[in-house]
Amino acid sequence: MTKSGGLLESVKTLVGTLLDIARTRLELLANEVEEERLRIWQVLIFSSLTLFFFGLAVVLLTSFVVVLFWDDHRLWVLALFTGLYSVFGLLAWNSLRRVSRARSKLFSLSISELNDDSEQLARRP
Repeated sequence: MTKSGGLLESVKTLVGTLLDIARTRLELLANEVEEERLRIWQVLIFSSLTLFFFGLAVVLLTSFVVVLFWDDHRLWVLALFTGLYSVFGLLAWNSLRRVSRARSKLFSLSISELNDDSEQLARRP
């Protein structure tokens, strides 16, 4: 009778340990999701503000230079700025494509921990 009670206790302990491991991994996963969500919001807010203020600065600078050269070379200045902005736009577009194709590191910590857990379970006799 003591052997079956000991076996039952071992099974209960094993199930409890597995549940604790699963709970810990799920908490880690939830933390990673929350951190990624916050990071994305920060990136969106700061990039919107950056684009707004740089856009405003570009418009004002362009207006200033065109007014400065209004009498002599206004068309050349407008053509120069159009070409310059087109080049910058193409560079930004290429950077956006490169960044959007990169793999996300979301859940990498959780996957690493699960791999460690499975390796440890495989090593046990």
